[in-house]
This record gives sequence, structure tokens and C-alpha cells, in this order.
Amino acid sequence: MKTISPPIQPAGPVLEVRGLSVRLPPGGDRRLAVENVSFSLSPGLTLCVVGESGSGKSIIANTVMGLLPRPHVEPVAGEVIFEGRNLLALDEEAMRELRGSRVGMIFQEPMTALNPVMRIGEQLAEVIDAHQSVPTAEKRERILAALADVGLPEPRLIVDSYPFRLSGGQRQRVMIACALLLKPRLLIADEPTTALDVTTQAQILKLIADLQRHYGTAVLFITHDFGVVSEIADHVVVMQTGRCVEEGPARQVLAHPRHAYTQQLISAIPKGVVRKPPRERDIHRVLQVQDINKTYRNDGGLFRKGRVVHAARNVSFELRRGETLGVVGESGSGKSTVGKCLVGLNDFESGRILFNGKTLIPGAEFRRISQCRIQMVFQDPYASLNPRQRIGAAIAAGPIAQGVPRDQAMARAVELLKLVGLAEEAAERFPHEFSGGQRQRIGIARALAMEPELLVADEPVSALDVSVQAQVLKLFAQVREKFRLAMVFITHDLRVAGELCDYIAVMHQGAIVEYGDSKEVLLRPRHEYTRRLIDAIPRLVQNGDDAPHDADRLPCLRAAGADVEDLPERCRDESLLFARPIAA
Repeated sequence: MKTISPPIQPAGPVLEVRGLSVRLPPGGDRRLAVENVSFSLSPGLTLCVVGESGSGKSIIANTVMGLLPRPHVEPVAGEVIFEGRNLLALDEEAMRELRGSRVGMIFQEPMTALNPVMRIGEQLAEVIDAHQSVPTAEKRERILAALADVGLPEPRLIVDSYPFRLSGGQRQRVMIACALLLKPRLLIADEPTTALDVTTQAQILKLIADLQRHYGTAVLFITHDFGVVSEIADHVVVMQTGRCVEEGPARQVLAHPRHAYTQQLISAIPKGVVRKPPRERDIHRVLQVQDINKTYRNDGGLFRKGRVVHAARNVSFELRRGETLGVVGESGSGKSTVGKCLVGLNDFESGRILFNGKTLIPGAEFRRISQCRIQMVFQDPYASLNPRQRIGAAIAAGPIAQGVPRDQAMARAVELLKLVGLAEEAAERFPHEFSGGQRQRIGIARALAMEPELLVADEPVSALDVSVQAQVLKLFAQVREKFRLAMVFITHDLRVAGELCDYIAVMHQGAIVEYGDSKEVLLRPRHEYTRRLIDAIPRLVQNGDDAPHDADRLPCLRAAGADVEDLPERCRDESLLFARPIAA
């Protein structure tokens, strides 16, 4: 392939989208995925396209990249102008020359964008080989430099690793390195931080901003989170069902949103209202975890060192009927390992787990002793549902396996679907016919079908739109109150933990470093790691004289670690992790 020499950069916009409309296949919920959308993006600036799932954000990104599944989904009107050329008029060969060299893209899920059987270095080398002829030694040095630029530790080890050996944050950094390898003029980031923990998200947002300043790259950033928007955006385009309902400078849109949909998205961001613990605790201890330990070992190979990961170190806590414990921490902190130990999906090496006073023995005896009264709601409901099984049958399968008559189990499934806000006819539909938020509601209904006493929810809202997330969190609260459930809620978002949980356990490197009621942990954090998690939460405004005074919508995060008495008068409400500024 010939090397593409970069053209002289014009003074005008890098990207102009003019009156773009994209058609959906017949039979969809609407005719056009994107309808008459226009915007422009200048060098060195960040434009955020915001909206819920199905609003058309990713369709715009895929149109620019030439990745639409034509002819089923294709542009029917408008222009996409990049470096003076209409991308919609280019053939596939011309688009291949642009992709990677002049336009880079970071996908939402790096594991689906990386080849699982190719080493990291080989995948980055493919990008260079597609556009340039570079000697092998020089190519390797450029790849190592790119991995170092994105802050990956030990690039010489990572370059020879496979994707599954890296954490989610590391894989996302590899995708950024891949996208920026040839210094593109335009970087498209499609929800690159949605499912990442807050500290990794903060690092990646800072990384994109640093690289943007260094190379003058224009960034088209797609997200549903206005907290992220406020951190990085220069300009904002708000999308709803394929239409642009509001656009303007970021500060103006955030401080004075005009459209009701924009206001709704902003109000759906968790405000960090700290749930107060119950005045009187139930005497019945549903769960007692006593010094459990879990270690993962990798024996390595001829050219690779073995690795030992202490995923759980002497983890202890208890939970009573009707209470919710939030387990928070970064990826790799051991949260999910503890959750899987609680439901019998992971064996633990030492310690004890008592359920209703009975010791749960790891292995085959676990389910018999717990009698299916411990249920789990998974992070990805689609992956946990059988795509060929109707929803009603999926919910009824557990009770039927326990001896409940089929008619009775199906009737109960319909009742539960109504309880979680879905219509009766949903029982006859398949998982792919539902949105992500609806599938999460189905996951909750399936867990409740077993009439559990303990519900373990593993990051159940991390990948959902903020408005859908708010609905699911409200549903969890209603379910807890109605059934007096004990819940272990695993999350990386302290705002979510504060709103839903009575108690919080902060995990770091397999150990609980801070434990207590939500108010104490979030308003008076003692451990440096907890304070770091709080600092990393995206927020709409900073404390300070220049903060917009919008008491209803724009909360400001208190200074991490500060006593309430040290805060400004407008930020002293102890019930809030985010204190709402009072208009001057």
C-alpha cells in the first residue's frame, strides 16, 4: 500500500456534517436513524454527541467511518465533508486509505474490536502495514512508543500479550494507541468509558485530552453521560430519536439547557444523595462473611513469568434482612470475585460464608444448602439470557426446575414482568427484542422468581444510559422494600452506592480498606483510596466562584476529605455527596 502524505491543514473545520439523514431497514421503530443533522468540528476541539441508546449517536460515527451495514442502513441525504472531500461519495478503497491514517476510532467495547488470538503488537502492526512501509525494527519501536504514550505499564511485556491478559482499562488504552498510531486529524470515540470504573475513566479522559493538545487532533466524542461531557466538551450536540434537539457551547448547554430532553438527561445523573442507615437493624442476619480468601494463579510458561493474584484477602462483613451493602472499587479490586463466591460461582480457599446461620460449603453442596434463595443479577443481561428462549420461559425455568408446576411458574413470570414495569406480552418475546434497560429488568424478574432472601447485583447499571439507570435503581429500591431482601450491590460508582446502599465496603487489591454506613464512608472518608475514588467522579461543576448557580440541576462535588464545617455555606447539606449550590 502506498503511504498517504498528509495534506496541508486548512484553517476551517476538520469535519462538517450537513443535513445528514440515514435510513433504517423497513419494519423498524422509525424510518430514519438520523434525520437532517448538521454540525462542524474544528482542529484541537472536542464535540460531544449526547443522547440515549437509539438516539442515532453511533450511526453518525459509523457514517463518518464508512462502517454502515449497507444497503440495509445507508445515507439518503446530506454530506459528510472531511478535508474537503465528501466521504459519502468515496468508494470502499478510498475509505480504507482514510481509516486509521487520517480518521481513527475508539470503539465502546475493546474486547470485540481486538482479535483475541493475536498479540497486541501484531494488531498495532497491522495498522502501520495497511498504510505505510516501515522496517520491522522501526515499526516495533513506534508501537512501543505508542503504548508508552497512553500510559501502559511495561510496554515491552504488553506488546507480546494477548488481549484477554489485560484489564478493561488497559485494553481501552490499547485501542486509543491503535487509533492514534498514525496521528489522525480526526478521532472518533464511541462511548469509550461507559463500562469503566471512575478512576480508569478519569485517566482515559485525561489521556485523550493530553494527546489532543499534543497533536491538535479534533475529537468527536459520543456519550450519554453529561458528567463526562462537562469534563471534556467544547461543543455539545444533543440527539433524541435521530434528531438534533439542542446544540451549542458546552458551558451554555450545561448551565442553561433549553430543551426538556436535555434537562431530563442532566436530572437523571445520580446526585449522590446519601441514604441514611436504618435506625433499628433487623435482628435476623441473612449473610455473614468471615475472612474469606480467594487466589488466582497462573503458572506461566517457558518465556512468561507465573502470576499470583489475591482477589480476596480476609474479606469480612455481615448483612441483615432488608439491608443493602454496596461493594465498590476499581476493576481488579476483587468486587466481582466476592460476589461470585457469595452465589457459589467461585470456590473460596479459606474462611466461612454463613447464610441464615448455615455454613455454605464451596462446591456441589453450595446450592443445596442455600436452596436457591441466593440469586444474582449480572452486569450484561443479554449474555446471561438464552437468545433462543422466550422471556416468560426464561423466568419460569428456575421455579420449574425446583418442582413448581409449569402453569403456576408461567403465571408467576407474568406477574413479575408487570412488577418490573413490562407488559404481559413481553413473556412471548425474545431477548433481542428488548432494550438494554428492559433486559436488565428481565434479569431482576428472573432472580425474583426464585423468591430469594439474598440478591447479589454485579454492576447491573454500569453500561446503561443515565435515564434508564435511574429507572433500574428505583426498581431495585422498590424490590428491596417489597420483599425485604438483603442485597449486595457491586458497583464502581460511589454516587450510585450512596443513593441505594445502607452500608458501603470499599475494596482495593482484594481487601476491604474502608467499611461503614454510607454517610460516614462518603461524607467523611478515612482512607486515601476512598478519597481518590470520590475525586475521580465526573461532575458538572467545580466548587468555586465561577460555578454556575443553578440550584436545581448542577450539583458540585465537595472537596474530597474535607469536613462539612470546612465547606462553603451553600454546600453543607450532609445528606448529599453532591451538595447543590444555592443561587447567590
